[in-house]
Amino acid sequence: MFTGIVEELGEVVAIDDLGDAARLTVRGPQVTGDVANGDSIAVSGVCLTVSSHNGDAFSADVMRETLIRSSLGTLAPGAAVNLERSVRLADRLGGHLVQGHVDGTGTITSRAPAEHWDVVRIALPPGLHRYVVEKGSIAVDGISLTIVSAGEDKDPGKDPGKDAGKDAGWFEVSLIPETLKRTTLGTKQPGDTVNLEVDMIAKYVEKLLGGTVRP
Repeated sequence: MFTGIVEELGEVVAIDDLGDAARLTVRGPQVTGDVANGDSIAVSGVCLTVSSHNGDAFSADVMRETLIRSSLGTLAPGAAVNLERSVRLADRLGGHLVQGHVDGTGTITSRAPAEHWDVVRIALPPGLHRYVVEKGSIAVDGISLTIVSAGEDKDPGKDPGKDAGKDAGWFEVSLIPETLKRTTLGTKQPGDTVNLEVDMIAKYVEKLLGGTVRP
């Protein structure tokens, strides 16, 4: 379990192709300071288990399902990633409860710089819009953020397909200077992909009320 408060900007050192999986090696002096094999570290919002560590770097095995459902499959050596160690029961909960289980990927569609913050709009994949509410929480690349506005895009002219007619909306977040400085969202641009994890409470409530939770 995590809180979505990024501790460190790490750097991808290597990605080894294992066929149906990959081994990711990341440099992060702060998070590896007290790391042990078996520990959990969120890498841009994806919970990974440390399989080995050496000096200021650690390695973790990434299964095919994770590579498909997140942006980790597109990483290359030199890429920056957000890092957060798992929360301890005695820690402050500065963000919100984040599992590190990515629900899907979104795409940054616009970025509007202001004097003291940037407003970023992110397009949602089909099926996630109903979990997104104004003033609610969402994890973007592992960063706990508050949704400042949200809308729904329905394109009746869209080509027929399995996603046609589904709620493929958008949401906006305001990024303060600290977030811009300490996370990958400081350099992400329109067209870039980000990992999304919606508030897990919304999914539990939906199921308890008899709804169907879609991936």
